[in-house]
Parts: sequence; C-alpha cells; structure tokens
Amino acid sequence: MTPVSFRRAELADLPDIVTLLADDELGRSREDAGSPLNPRYIDAFRAIDQDPNQFQAVAVSGGKIVGTLQITFIPGLSRIGSWRGQIEGVRIAAGHRGSGLGRQMFEWAIKHCVGRGCDLVQLTTDKARPDAHRFYERLGFVGSHYGYKLSLPTRPT
Repeated sequence: MTPVSFRRAELADLPDIVTLLADDELGRSREDAGSPLNPRYIDAFRAIDQDPNQFQAVAVSGGKIVGTLQITFIPGLSRIGSWRGQIEGVRIAAGHRGSGLGRQMFEWAIKHCVGRGCDLVQLTTDKARPDAHRFYERLGFVGSHYGYKLSLPTRPT
C-alpha cells in the first residue's frame, strides 16, 4: 500500500470529501455529489473549519484523498469533567477498503483525541452497516449505548 498521511481538510478538498460521503448505499440516498457543489456543504465546511472543537480530516495516498472523518471534541461535566472525541462521517475510498487504511485512520484519530485530552472516544454508526460494526468492535469499541436521532424538517437547499 502507498504511504498514507493524515491532515486537516482544506476547502479545496471538499468535492473529494463529498464524493467519498456519497460513495456507498446509504450515502447515495442522502448526499448530493452533483456539480456544482451544493452550497450547504461549503457553509458546513466553513463552520467546521472555524470551530476549534471540530477537525475534518482527510487521508491522502499517492496525492489523492482516500479517506475522511470528522472529530468533534465535546467538553462535559459528566465523568468528572471529561472531554470526548466524537468520530463521525467516516469513509474510505472503495478501492482502499479492506487494505488496513481504516485501521490506520482510526489509530491516527484516536491519537489526535488523546492529544486533545479526551478521556473517551465515541461514534455512532447506522444499524444498516454490519461490516462497520464488526470493524469498530475489532478496534476495541463497545456497543454500550443506544443512539437515537430525530430528523427535523429539511431546510431549503
């Protein structure tokens, strides 16, 4: 496998990130990978980029973006004032799935959380992703809680 580096995403990376988010069964139904890029992605990226408790990461191999994830650093009073690292929006390019890149990306993200003083790393994953569930369990994550979501009315695009 070509060496992989991890870095903070830049606005110029956004089309590649959106392509990754849309490149699976669930993503195809909820993302908009069309061109030009939906301005909501640009607005969201700018908000993430300006927030010190957000980190949109990309994995780069051979000069191409081959993975992405977002880390949100959450302060809390519970657990004696612990910080949590919330990992979301994890995607690996189709040609790199099963190559060990996902493990590398998570090891990097967990170290990043430790470096920010987090006591806990958590994530949510769709129930329709059994392969992802097995992957997270192999990394040591435990399905210890139920997660609930409430969809709100869609705002205009």
